[in-house]
Amino acid sequence: QVQLVESGRGLVQAGGSLRLSCVASGRIFSVINMGWYRRAPGEQRASVAVITSGGTATYAESVKGRFTISRDNAKNTVYLQMNSLKPEDTAVYYCNALMRVVGTTRTSDYWGQGTQVTVSS
Repeated sequence: QVQLVESGRGLVQAGGSLRLSCVASGRIFSVINMGWYRRAPGEQRASVAVITSGGTATYAESVKGRFTISRDNAKNTVYLQMNSLKPEDTAVYYCNALMRVVGTTRTSDYWGQGTQVTVSS
């Protein structure tokens, strides 16, 4: 049994900052890639940032220069530091992790429950 739990939801003003955290727990054998995705009202879920186990990060063009993804492998935790927030960043943010569960040989995608981020103008 594995789960991802996000924290850091909030309502912030445009130009403000917010930090999201996501902790993976359970019978984890290994964590490969971790990332953040978001779904705005009326839109499809889209990738925001992904980071490999080695620390290589990629970002959606819309957040480059404003968001920073990082991870603490010892704590199975991924973070998303969001600066210079814009109203268009308003969305439900989902944590994602590619993991291998103890007792299995394959890797699978796991998702958090989502956390609401609202940016007011």
